[in-house]
Amino acid sequence: MSLLPQERAMWERYPLPPETALSDGQISEKYLRGEGRIVLENNREKLPGFVEQLERYEYMDLRPFYQRRPKWDVERQSRLIESFIINVPVPPVFLYERNFNSFEVMDGQQRITAIRDFYNNKFALKGLQYWPELNGKRYHSLPSVVRSGIDRRSISSIVMLKESAYQDDEAAILRQIVFERLNTGGVELKRQEIRNAMYQGAFNDALLDMSKNNVIRDAWGLPRYDPEEMSSSDAPILKKSFFSDMEDVEIVLRFFALRCVDQYRGGMQNFLDQYMVRSRDFSDSDISQLQYMFDKTVWRAGSIFGDRVFCSFDPKKDRWTQAPQKAIFDAVMVALSNIDDPLDDLAKRRDLVVDETRRMILDNPPGTFTGRGNTKKDIIARIGLFEALFRRVISL
Repeated sequence: MSLLPQERAMWERYPLPPETALSDGQISEKYLRGEGRIVLENNREKLPGFVEQLERYEYMDLRPFYQRRPKWDVERQSRLIESFIINVPVPPVFLYERNFNSFEVMDGQQRITAIRDFYNNKFALKGLQYWPELNGKRYHSLPSVVRSGIDRRSISSIVMLKESAYQDDEAAILRQIVFERLNTGGVELKRQEIRNAMYQGAFNDALLDMSKNNVIRDAWGLPRYDPEEMSSSDAPILKKSFFSDMEDVEIVLRFFALRCVDQYRGGMQNFLDQYMVRSRDFSDSDISQLQYMFDKTVWRAGSIFGDRVFCSFDPKKDRWTQAPQKAIFDAVMVALSNIDDPLDDLAKRRDLVVDETRRMILDNPPGTFTGRGNTKKDIIARIGLFEALFRRVISL
């Protein structure tokens, strides 16, 4: 398999542990060493001091923890401020100490943003239930006694300290576990939403960009990309679960991860997590090459299979399925990325490729080309079958 040097290096630099069972004694030793245990610190700070700290350079990363979630509206922000006014307990925010006295928000970004924006007079209170007399007022226009009362309130924070892990890859996995367990905001996040939150950076941005590809959008029934498609929280595309759950981004990640299928272990979702942990070492040049590879490969898949791209064949109904299959996507994309076809023979012989694909699906046991077979052996077998088919057609 043709991997970039950095793709090979990232598994050598951060090798996955061997899949071996530990004895009770080894488990006890691991526990006593403190592996897999998080070091926490509890803090509490008055709101004015907390807001002042937020202005410090690199004190806290307030980036949205996943891009597709609508922000709190003014009424919801106002209700938080009303909770401080009437002294209703507000849940603590959860922070990760990425460097000493420098934090990023794991849970509570909306609360922190509402507090900061209110103290900076960016919104007027609206929709208050117990203090409707304060609707329309900003922080600076509140009666001084009310303003003083809010200033006495505190925000609590739970900080996952840097000492929780001594290696960057271990810290990344621990952060993801914490983030996932928190189930931020009472909303059950999908795994790709969590990855999008935890591993923001150039490669994650590239995944979001690649997911806008027309072949992907057309195959999974999404409207073609429009810069204004998420201009409101009730945008039509957000009603498509494949999009709102970020499955469109996840299948792009699957392509890159499964090009390293020899490293596959722990199930698909855990393997995708491991790939994202290692992707932080990609340079801009690496990412550009990977993006070019994806765009070229997905275009080839579309030109070969047309409206049947990533679809399977249903032997019971004797017809192609209407919906694409992730297992087919994986196998077709990885196989194509392994094959040089300078004369574009596969696209020129697209009818033969489609017919041979149908025959191959019928000749193999049921379940061979479905996601039910998701072991390493199953995935390698599917990729191998498609790669052999493509090479056979090119050789004709």
